[in-house]
Amino acid sequence: MATAKTTYLQELRTENIHIQSGSVVITDAPTDNYGKGANFSPTDLCALSLTNCIITTIGIYAQRNAFDLKSCKAETTKIMESKPRRIAKIEVNIEIEIPAADASLKTIIERVAKTCPVGRSLHPEIIQEVNFSWK
Repeated sequence: MATAKTTYLQELRTENIHIQSGSVVITDAPTDNYGKGANFSPTDLCALSLTNCIITTIGIYAQRNAFDLKSCKAETTKIMESKPRRIAKIEVNIEIEIPAADASLKTIIERVAKTCPVGRSLHPEIIQEVNFSWK
């Protein structure tokens, strides 16, 4: 069964409907590639998928191990290459707060982050730089 339905809306824009939930995501080509940049671009979503997958994987680990993931926020930076046009690097800066997290738990969480399925699925030429700051 399909996960989503995509429709081209013209002017380098797509509408994507998640079949199970009905959620909608609109994409636009970026302004540096003939688009309007009015929504996430497909490559923005690719980079953002890495961040979301890392945070979700950490959340799953927190649930399974019954500790309080009080706060987890991130910023994602996508760096493009021009020849050929592709994502060259994804930088993810994660700010995380876990009450009473010791050095051992922090190390485990940083390792867990590297097990997310998106990170494992991206082409090995895409540099994935994931940085943590702890509150």
